[in-house]
Amino acid sequence: MAIDLSKVRFNAEGLVPAVCQDDVSGQVLMMAWMDLEALERTIATREATYFSRSRNELWIKGATSGHTQHVRSVSLDCDGDTVLLKVVQEGGACHTGDFTCFDAHPLLGENS
Repeated sequence: MAIDLSKVRFNAEGLVPAVCQDDVSGQVLMMAWMDLEALERTIATREATYFSRSRNELWIKGATSGHTQHVRSVSLDCDGDTVLLKVVQEGGACHTGDFTCFDAHPLLGENS
């Protein structure tokens, strides 16, 4: 079955934001960027593949750290300008080693 990616609205740089969420807990793990090739590879392999703006190249999550993301589903938001990956995370999702990128600097929380 061919996947229709024509509804994906890439920005002027050819990228779309990809929000990554734990498939079991629903916790948001990270946000990264994808170009068309990264999105196609992610769908084809179920290995989360992103585009590094600083290195100007594709990277597979966990290829060097071992902190892999097995992709369970990929969805497009209603506007077509954000992708949601639901994954099984092995190790930390954050480059710091933390499980999520959103633990380090809370701006508002239940105890704030």
